[in-house]
Amino acid sequence: MTEAVIVGLDLGTSGMKAVAINHAGEILARASAKYITHRPESGASEQNPMDWIVAVKEVTEKIKITTKNAPWSGIGLSGMLPTLVTVDKNGKPIGTAITWEDGRAEAQGDTLRRKIGEDALYRRTGQWVDGRYLLPMLARLSIVEPDRVEHSSALLGAKDFLYAWLTSTFVTDPSIATGFGCYDIHTGTWDSDVIDEYSQDYPMLTLPDIVPSKTLHPLTASAANTLGLTAGIPVCVGAADSVLGAIGMGANKPGDVAYVAGTSTIILGISDSPTYDPDHRYLITPMVDEGTWGLEMDLLATGSAIRWLSQLLNLADEKDLLALAATSMADRAPVFLPYLAPGEQGALWDPSLTGSIWGLDLGHSAADIARGLIDGIVNESARCIRTLDEIGFDKYGDNQLRVSGGSANDLWFRQQLANATSRRVETTLGNEPDRSALGAAIVAAQALGIEIPAQLNDFQILTPNKNAEEYWKLRRSINDEAREKNSPT
Repeated sequence: MTEAVIVGLDLGTSGMKAVAINHAGEILARASAKYITHRPESGASEQNPMDWIVAVKEVTEKIKITTKNAPWSGIGLSGMLPTLVTVDKNGKPIGTAITWEDGRAEAQGDTLRRKIGEDALYRRTGQWVDGRYLLPMLARLSIVEPDRVEHSSALLGAKDFLYAWLTSTFVTDPSIATGFGCYDIHTGTWDSDVIDEYSQDYPMLTLPDIVPSKTLHPLTASAANTLGLTAGIPVCVGAADSVLGAIGMGANKPGDVAYVAGTSTIILGISDSPTYDPDHRYLITPMVDEGTWGLEMDLLATGSAIRWLSQLLNLADEKDLLALAATSMADRAPVFLPYLAPGEQGALWDPSLTGSIWGLDLGHSAADIARGLIDGIVNESARCIRTLDEIGFDKYGDNQLRVSGGSANDLWFRQQLANATSRRVETTLGNEPDRSALGAAIVAAQALGIEIPAQLNDFQILTPNKNAEEYWKLRRSINDEAREKNSPT
């Protein structure tokens, strides 16, 4: 008899990824499917939620073929955040999904922070609520698409919508709830004061119930029929891609730091308390296990920036760009400010930042420009690690950085991270699975009472090159000077 599998689905920014593991934790299959992001105007980032369902069907079929139609014991979900979906009372999407890359609601985000009080809102929600959160996004829709809001019944995140499609249940988990902008991390409930303040100016929609990440509901007959699966398979609510990416890398105890590189890059330090930063340089995200918190910084344009430049330079893919950058002499690279989203979160959290190149001359080659971009991304990554150390994160005594993800799947790039952060880098290379999908499968297994090893692959250790310390200090200084000169303020 074919052994049963547990499948993790990750609803990411550019596509769906799936990982199937057996009850011993061995990876038996992986699959992916792409969907389109529409950018109808400057700052816009929209997707069709039904494209996600098509992607689920595609990866499901691939997993079934690879595992020879093995029975499914459970399904776990991971998802990008914050991404807005408005639905009717039956869960049918109304309008397009507005992804976290969309920057058109900054004015509404600024207004909500001022009304509640910037520091007060941060302390209550653990978030620096800007225009990429669901309440500000909904406020903007109330102005530009009032009919859509009027005919909508509920406000969901992307993963919440997928879960509702699979189970006919409208719920979210604490980590995804933080992306709404009105989740109280102290009580684990929606913040009625924030909602009441918001409702004075804009119509409010019904929010999903907040449940633990390991909550299970059965796959409906309708969804099972569409996917060619058995009705009743337990579906685990799961968590945000940042949280599950860390779990999929084995970063799950206080002191661990995960670096999850994709379209954007998530840097998440695991803490035993929701430690606040007076400068609001990181977000506070509830982890799956009670009593642990992720201190999170998100670099908005990393994999997307590498992909963009590789296309401009007519290279085959991102790996070719990284290989090209490695051929440039370190001191030849111009300063490349990598805020191409535009804006930045990370440890800077400044939506006004834009990308630019400083010091460019006729002597620079394509390799030098590629090296400049990589240096810029690595420099911002190191800034985030220093932020954790500045708040006393090094008290845990662990000086390692676990790195995974397709946009950083290059040994030279990861060595630069080790050099710039002065940390040992634990990494896997080659055909590594999507860590967020893997984390979703692990959490689903735990919800079913099946203990899966937190780390399923051996990690290679990269140690910092002491000779590179001065170079990265200089790059930090030059980049910060260029950023200050380039700032509109």
